[in-house]
Amino acid sequence: MEQIKNWVDQYADDLYRWATFKISDHAVAEDLVQDTFLAAVKGYSGFQGKSNPKTWLFSILNNKIVDYYRKQFKNREHHNDTQERLSQQLTDGFFDNEDMWKVEKRPQEWIVEEEHLLDNHEFRGVLKNCLEELPKKWHAAVQLKYLDEKDGHSICQELDITPTNFWQIIRRAKLQLRECIETNWFKEN
Repeated sequence: MEQIKNWVDQYADDLYRWATFKISDHAVAEDLVQDTFLAAVKGYSGFQGKSNPKTWLFSILNNKIVDYYRKQFKNREHHNDTQERLSQQLTDGFFDNEDMWKVEKRPQEWIVEEEHLLDNHEFRGVLKNCLEELPKKWHAAVQLKYLDEKDGHSICQELDITPTNFWQIIRRAKLQLRECIETNWFKEN
């Protein structure tokens, strides 16, 4: 088990950064990294050294992250009803009774002076805060689709939702993100 101790010293920080990026909850990220090393201890005899230990540990961690998201969204009928009502409330204000944009909510033209806005540390902070303001399921769907670049079918399986629900979540999340970014970045700068 000395090898596992060495791996903890070598890879724990990288694993933690990755888990924090994927989950955005430091306590959960710490737990997932600990679970990763526990799984590595249990499965160490099956590790044949055919891959880099870091690759193997990241593979375990990614499976732990997927399991985390699955557990978050399975068997939550009451929670889903509450989330649906909340999501409807969050997006109702964008459109009038004829499903047309309300004048004050129409998308504004974003004038970006920087070629790569995502390279701007301050903008990434605003984006992260806007993502964290989304309901958990929305955040997970956006994270998986746009940051992890997973396909819709995989996301539906991981979050245990229907394709129609997935696209509705994405649509609503994009509306909220746009408004949040406009308010906290473009109107501020």
